[in-house]
Amino acid sequence: MLVLILAYLGGVLTILSPCILPVLPFVFARSDRPFMRNGLPMLLGMAITFSAVATLAALGGGWAVHANQYGRYVAMVVLAFLGLTLLSTHLAEWISRPFVALGNRLSQRSASDGDSIWGAAGLGVATGLLWAPCAGPILGLLLTGAALNGASVQTTLLLLTYAGGAATSLGLALLIGGKVFALMKRSLGAGEWVRRVLGVLVLAGVACIALGLDTGLLTRVSLASTGGIEQKLINAVRPAPAPEPVLKAGAPLPVEGDMPSLAGATQWLNSPPLTTESLRGKVVLVDFWTYSCINCIRSLPYVRGWADKYKDHGLVVIGVHAPEFAFEKDPANVTKAVRDLGVDYPVALDNDYAIWQGFHNEYWPAHYFIDAQGQIRHHHFGEGGYRESEDVIRQLLTAAGQKDLPGGYVSDDHHGVEAAASNDPARSPETYVGYARAQNFVGGKVTHDDSANYRAPGSLAADQWALDGHWNVHGESAQLDQAGGAIVYRFRGRDLHLVLGPASDGKPVRFRVTIDGKAPGTDHGMDTDADGNGTVSAQRLYQLVRQANGSGERLFQITFLDPGVQAYAFTFG
Repeated sequence: MLVLILAYLGGVLTILSPCILPVLPFVFARSDRPFMRNGLPMLLGMAITFSAVATLAALGGGWAVHANQYGRYVAMVVLAFLGLTLLSTHLAEWISRPFVALGNRLSQRSASDGDSIWGAAGLGVATGLLWAPCAGPILGLLLTGAALNGASVQTTLLLLTYAGGAATSLGLALLIGGKVFALMKRSLGAGEWVRRVLGVLVLAGVACIALGLDTGLLTRVSLASTGGIEQKLINAVRPAPAPEPVLKAGAPLPVEGDMPSLAGATQWLNSPPLTTESLRGKVVLVDFWTYSCINCIRSLPYVRGWADKYKDHGLVVIGVHAPEFAFEKDPANVTKAVRDLGVDYPVALDNDYAIWQGFHNEYWPAHYFIDAQGQIRHHHFGEGGYRESEDVIRQLLTAAGQKDLPGGYVSDDHHGVEAAASNDPARSPETYVGYARAQNFVGGKVTHDDSANYRAPGSLAADQWALDGHWNVHGESAQLDQAGGAIVYRFRGRDLHLVLGPASDGKPVRFRVTIDGKAPGTDHGMDTDADGNGTVSAQRLYQLVRQANGSGERLFQITFLDPGVQAYAFTFG
């Protein structure tokens, strides 16, 4: 219920967002007509259509996005005709505009009963196809949940509730607007003038959408951004994650609940399937991770070290591999990563996020410590806290009757990509290349799921990035169509990592890295040489830069010498 309320309030707030501007002319084009026969059917059509398209886009993959693009083209043509008929009464008399199944007119009044309900609903369907609301925190939460949880009635209900909230605020504006227009017509006799102004606004709205301003400029240049309000709503209704308990020497660890089931694993590596019942009597460490996550990779040496150090003293380590990207659901990819990373303890593939949801987890990495009675006694999210975590393991093993435990702590002396982060608070944020979660992109309008030519600007501010060359940008990645394409990023941090994959046919892709326009030299990463050369041969995280001295701001560029590479996300250390 709280999530439904949150979704509804997020929809209501969209009227304050600049991304609602392009559809307002279509909404107000009928504001002087009876609300029940015009405004309400239109808003219902808009809400239902948006919910259906958003559900398909979140769950059905790229084909649904393409279908939506074609629907947008049709809707723009229909609404352009609407604008023309508002401008010219003569044109309106002989242009008929059949739409949807019943083919009723979209903007002309019926001589007897005051407009067609189905025509208004058709206008709403067109508006729903065109509407692309700014992806604020609430809509982002809904779409991420839809992608994570899969197809369900709940997904569509949440999206419909969000659209219903938007329809509510638009409906109130429409009711007020209708009274204003009626007053103007009575007092000034300006009905024809109002009609023509509405026609101009409708055509301007169509042009705005055709030029991509509804998802481009208006998303970035917000006159009344609702992001802060939405985030406060999320924080108010979403239960805060359980804080990490403060460990006191000699004090008992609190009981946080029973260990959830492991039955949802889609496959097990390095072990037959394990159950909570078979683990009774053992101390268990559950590590949620995914193999392209740099934070997970940097914590792995400690998890491996604990597994080796205490495996003969009653500790069972279970790695729950919960994928972030689609390629991480491939068992072959995970199997190779497990082998390459030296993980020899049991790994449960959680492709359906069943175990993730059972633990109510939200983080990579996340460590849950379970005692011999099957109760969760401690948890830790993210990197760090390794000595405290090892103290918890020793405390639980001792409570289980284990004696003569090995002393000391697992070594902190790790190298390469597994070395600890620089802890520079000013380092660049994690940055996704796919349009679903992209931020700070400055290379122009992004074309969704279709090939386009991009040009990187001559200069970038800190944390800005751009594509250069011919790319096809998808929801979670961008794929290079032609050799010679590049990605440019002005970053701050000791390390720069980029999750990459080879061409779809599996052929390796050669690349060259420069820093401030020069070969990296001693600042090269594990996957490049001093001249900046490297090869993408598998879908994984690549360390491209490790600055030898400091973590200052630098201009990074990676140029791909072969086509087909897939780029997913930057992370920094």
